[in-house]
Amino acid sequence: MLIGIVSDTHDDLSAVEAAVSLFEREGVDAVVHCGDFVAPFSVTPFDADFAFHAVRGNNDGEWAVESTVDSFGTYHGEAAHLTLDDASVAVTHGTSDLVVEALVDCGDYDYVFHGHTHAHGVEARGGTVRVNPGGLPIPVEGADDAFRVATLDTAESGVDAVTHHVLDG
Repeated sequence: MLIGIVSDTHDDLSAVEAAVSLFEREGVDAVVHCGDFVAPFSVTPFDADFAFHAVRGNNDGEWAVESTVDSFGTYHGEAAHLTLDDASVAVTHGTSDLVVEALVDCGDYDYVFHGHTHAHGVEARGGTVRVNPGGLPIPVEGADDAFRVATLDTAESGVDAVTHHVLDG
């Protein structure tokens, strides 16, 4: 199963549309958004030919984000436990490093997806792979000037399962 992972799109409609286009070209089966859409209009492009899951980010102040996601996908609130192609996945926005680290270290998940920092990264630790797809570029340590998303192939294993894509959109 090929999974698209995205976070921190912050109402940038051109970035959202570029991500959706990339996911469609790659033929992903499901997309997971790790939060920070901000407003409902930036949710609707994800109504595409793949399953869609999302969690709440710290900048998702409009409650209509939830109903918009639920109109075509699944909104999981603050966090989610997903089973995708027999892989156990925890999803959180990542506002709390303590929560992210606890999810990775608990040993219950094959993958932990999160965003918030806008700094992409993949790390394998103790049988769990932590994936931060990145997001829109912001001037913080560890971030670069590209909008990044990730794809994960559950047929692969470890960090080799994850490929980052830079979107110029």
